[in-house]
Amino acid sequence: MKPRVVLGLSGGVDSAVAALLLLEEGYQVVGVMLRLEAGQAENSCCNAAAQARAAEVARRLAIPFVVKGEEDRFRRAVVAAYLEAHRAGRTPNPCVRCNPFVKFAGLFEVADRVGAAFVATGHYARREGDRLLRGRDPAKDQSYFLWGLDPARLGRLLFPLGGRTKPEVRALAEDAGLAVARAPESQNLCFVENDPKGFLKARLGARPGPVVDATTGEVVGAHPGAIFFTVGQKRGLGLFKSHQPRYVVATDPATNTVYVGPREAATARGLAAERPNYLVPPEDWPERVEVQVRHRARPVPARVRRADREGLVLDLEEPAFAVAPGQSAAVYAGEVLLGGGEIRAAMGTPLESRVPAAAG
Repeated sequence: MKPRVVLGLSGGVDSAVAALLLLEEGYQVVGVMLRLEAGQAENSCCNAAAQARAAEVARRLAIPFVVKGEEDRFRRAVVAAYLEAHRAGRTPNPCVRCNPFVKFAGLFEVADRVGAAFVATGHYARREGDRLLRGRDPAKDQSYFLWGLDPARLGRLLFPLGGRTKPEVRALAEDAGLAVARAPESQNLCFVENDPKGFLKARLGARPGPVVDATTGEVVGAHPGAIFFTVGQKRGLGLFKSHQPRYVVATDPATNTVYVGPREAATARGLAAERPNYLVPPEDWPERVEVQVRHRARPVPARVRRADREGLVLDLEEPAFAVAPGQSAAVYAGEVLLGGGEIRAAMGTPLESRVPAAAG
């Protein structure tokens, strides 16, 4: 029999099929649900209904099932950071923080306690040796969210779904008679009850302010609060009138101003990222890489100007749309995830000289 594996079991179809595949390969599987702060929110990944589904999967597959409380760590590492980023005019990605600081941290604690050699999840990603790769299905690839993982622990990770598509996973669940085969996917923030704007307003406050055309300096609209907007956003700008589409090019929390311009004004030819994490040592990176600035964004070819402990600076070989401070820059060489960082600033934007330095 193969070694013991601690698997993050969420009550969804992906983690259930991950458990099924691990068992078929001969691993000894221990299912672990991490209970987070929003345990009772309707769309939470770990509410009472999700916990009941996870427990039923464990019962059906005859594996041990453990619930581990992570409320405090989740509140500090994810929710507080989410609010602070919005307060500073940045666009955070909570899942990127949750993975290394909460999910995998908690799973490795259980693994070390029970003597498990591996930790597994239902992420659509792959590991080959000490390299982390994209999932084979481009529509489901989740490697973008994993750049912050501890490189020293990569060798202990298993991603059973990395080589499969979502329809294949659902079919496997159906064939195995798992009740979660048709469970809907969670698309929203797990700690926000269906109203992100209301969540932010209740905790940070929000006040109306001007929408300024960055090309002319003219006030062209009014917004309900700069904390609600991100670079590249088109909807909800409250423009008085517009004969052509306008996109957010920057926000300035100090003056509560949202700056807009044509689509090309929301593009950048470079970026600087902070708090970098390197899954592959920078000295082993190729000079030419690809960078992905949002989960669904197309990777853009880039050249590495700087990659060290202090930060990451990339020159883009073609303009990238909506390079938003606070989002993640995930860097790849082909399918291999090299590492990443949190975007501090977009560089080489068409209107950067007309937008206050404090913006974004």
